[in-house]
Amino acid sequence: MFVDRVTIEVEAGRGGDGCLSFRREKYVPRGGPDGGDGGDGGSIIMVAEAGVDSLAALAHRKRWRAERGEHGRGSNCHGRGAEDLVIRVPPGTVIMDADHEIVLKDLSTIGDRVVAARGGKGGKGNTRFKTATNQAPRDFTRGEEGEIRRLTLELKVIADVGLVGKPNAGKSTLLSRISRARPEIADYPFTTKIPHLGIVHLDIDRTLVIADIPGLIEGAHAGAGLGHEFLRHVERTRVLIHLVEPQPVDGTDPIENYRAIRAELEQYGHGLAERPEVLAISKAELPGAAELQPRLAAASGRDVILFSSVTGQGLDRVLQAAYAALVESRAAV
Repeated sequence: MFVDRVTIEVEAGRGGDGCLSFRREKYVPRGGPDGGDGGDGGSIIMVAEAGVDSLAALAHRKRWRAERGEHGRGSNCHGRGAEDLVIRVPPGTVIMDADHEIVLKDLSTIGDRVVAARGGKGGKGNTRFKTATNQAPRDFTRGEEGEIRRLTLELKVIADVGLVGKPNAGKSTLLSRISRARPEIADYPFTTKIPHLGIVHLDIDRTLVIADIPGLIEGAHAGAGLGHEFLRHVERTRVLIHLVEPQPVDGTDPIENYRAIRAELEQYGHGLAERPEVLAISKAELPGAAELQPRLAAASGRDVILFSSVTGQGLDRVLQAAYAALVESRAAV
């Protein structure tokens, strides 16, 4: 199950109490204070880790609690500090405070981490309060409470290239042809409900991570369909391959479909409309595809590539154009 947004509650461990104790030993009439400190409570740490590709594990457990620190003991024995609780999430997960709506950390790369809730400090034993004028202190402190937070975790797919277009434009078929990804493919719209990632090897030194983003519809920027969920995944891609179907199953005009998707990207914002875009007509084997190419080029003011995932025509051109745009975008950073 692919889960890309969850809200959980995390509670760090409380610190152990300091100890009130005096040394009691034969032939030592004035042993003095020997109460040890309490151990620190465990913190809750979020870590982006390779191999984790969904938030599904967190969806089934809404409350996470770290262990508390041990109490101090006599003979100046300090309490053991609790182990931190580490929660592993996919790279690309944004950690937000659900109550205050602030971003704590964007775990965009493998190894990124954030302390989501800090454990309480251990209390002080009465040994800490011994002075020259107070040699038998009865003072000690309790351990501090650990932080409690409600967190919203949102996963945004990280890929070099994102495939966008109307439903049934051929995105899933393209991804399955050029990579080992196996998204659902059928002759009806909205077969893709979740993003799929595929790794494409251009040659021994060059690879692309391509994301098949579920099809967008008019009004997606305002949340129509599952627009917001789909568009936020596009935010993490550097280059877009915009696929236009030459003969849409709903009988709509391909050029108007192109303009509609461009409008959705512009109205959603977050710089999506300014991303480098490779414009391509899919399903080149269909009648009318070749005739659409010059019309779409004139309407968009862009070069248009004609390709077919069935015959393989133009696939290499699409991938090479996407890689060139990716290199250029990296150089501009």
